[in-house]
Amino acid sequence: MQDDIAQLVAGIPALAGWQGGAERLGGLTNRVYRLDEVILRVPGEGTGEYIDRQAEAVAAHAAAAAGVSPAVLHADAASGIMVTRYIPDTVTMTPETFRTRPGAPARAALALRQLHRSGAVFPTRFDLFAMIDDYLALLAGKDVALPKGYHDVVAEAGTVRRALARAPAPLVACHCDPLCENFLDTGTRMWIVDWEYSGMNDPMWDLGDLSVEAGFDAAQDAAMLAAYFDGKTPPDAAARMVIYKAMCDLLWTLWGLIQLANGNPADDFRAYADGRFARCRALMATPGFAASLAVLAGR
Repeated sequence: MQDDIAQLVAGIPALAGWQGGAERLGGLTNRVYRLDEVILRVPGEGTGEYIDRQAEAVAAHAAAAAGVSPAVLHADAASGIMVTRYIPDTVTMTPETFRTRPGAPARAALALRQLHRSGAVFPTRFDLFAMIDDYLALLAGKDVALPKGYHDVVAEAGTVRRALARAPAPLVACHCDPLCENFLDTGTRMWIVDWEYSGMNDPMWDLGDLSVEAGFDAAQDAAMLAAYFDGKTPPDAAARMVIYKAMCDLLWTLWGLIQLANGNPADDFRAYADGRFARCRALMATPGFAASLAVLAGR
C-alpha cells in the first residue's frame, strides 16, 4: 500500500514532506487514506461516468468557505484525486452513533442549515428525475437487471413530480448524498465531507435522505426538523422531507446497480439495490406519504 500511495502523492505539493504513515479509511466507491494531518481521496473505478469532478472541486471549496467542510488542499479534476485537511477529535457517524450520541440529529441539521443558508452557489443542479433518466440510460448499456416493477414505480412517481413542481422550493447549495459516514461529529458540532453528488437542490432532500440513511425514527426526525426550523417546521417542508425519503431510495437503487455493473467489491450491491427499492415501495404505500402528497397538492 505504501508504495502505491507514494506514487500517487508524487508531484502533489500539498503532500510534500509526507513521511510514509498511511491509514486506510472507509468508502463505498473511493479509496480514502489518512496521511498524517491530511486526507487523500482516490476515486473509484468507473466513477467518472457519473460524477463531475470539476463541479465537485468547486463545491468542496465553497463548502469549506461556508465553514461546514474541511479545507481543500488539492483537487485535480482530471484524475479526481483530492486532498483535504484532517479534522481531529471527531467520530465518523453511523446509524448507531446517530442513535447513541445525544443531540446528533440536531447537530447534523444545524450543519446542513449552515450550508443551505450560506449563499454558496454550486455549479450543478441536482435534479432527481433527470438523474433517474441519466442513470437508466447508463444502465441500458450494462448487463444488469432492474428490480422487477422499477419502471412502474418511476411512472407512479410522476404524481410526486407534479406535486413538487406545483410549489417548487427555492434551490440552495445541498450536499445531496448525506450518508452517515459523511458526517464527522465532535460532540458539539458536525462537519460534512464528500461533495461528489452535491448541487443546487431543495434543502429538504438533504434532511429526508439523511433520515433514511441513518434509519431515523419519528423522534429523531422531529429533533432534526425542530433544530433546522427552530421548532416551527412549515407543513410543506415536512411534507417534502417525507416524500424525499422515498424518492432517494428510488434514485440510489440505480446507483447501487451501477456499482454492481462496475464490479465494485465494497458491498453486495445487488442486495443493496433490491433493499432500497423495496423500502421505496413500502414508504410510498404509507398513509404519511399520501398525506404529504396531499399537502403539496393543496388539499
